[in-house]
Amino acid sequence: MKKTVIDRYEITKNEKVAIDVSIPTVERLYHDFDKTAPYYHKELDQEFADYLTECVHEIGKHPFIIRISLEKMPDETLMDRVQKSINSYYMYLKLTEIRSLKRMFRRFVVLFGVGLVLLVLAILATRRVSLHEGVVVEVFAQGLTIAAWVSLWEALVNIFMEWRPHRENIRLYNRIIDSDVIFRDRSNSAS
Repeated sequence: MKKTVIDRYEITKNEKVAIDVSIPTVERLYHDFDKTAPYYHKELDQEFADYLTECVHEIGKHPFIIRISLEKMPDETLMDRVQKSINSYYMYLKLTEIRSLKRMFRRFVVLFGVGLVLLVLAILATRRVSLHEGVVVEVFAQGLTIAAWVSLWEALVNIFMEWRPHRENIRLYNRIIDSDVIFRDRSNSAS
């Protein structure tokens, strides 16, 4: 039987992939630099965030849960705060990707507009060359044509090739935001 990536993960009774994280305490999920901030305002530990992002990317479209195993179970309030902090962290990443998409779209509009203007100028300059046969005007017209196509090409590459990773990241972050985080006592999780 052929093994798949999903075979590396446990499947729960609800047919969801379990992304397991085993840590001694909840504090290990967060950066240590801000000890006074409440958990939902703290920055997630980068290794934890990278691990979570990579796992969700790896499992593809399969439904999943984030299962955190601890040495000592936290109270309900702390568990709720962890869920909120994961959501707020990935919401921040999502908003960052959306801003990048907007910048990319603005760049596309500018490059495409400049390319069209240059193309019109190149066409007008080329017509003028045929009327007056000037070498300088011909070189200028050819330069405008090249600049127009470079600008148009860059705009099209920008919008058709570079937008996809941003869209995929937004989808991935949405999946993490919408996921359930469950906690279990490590001493009782032998099953």
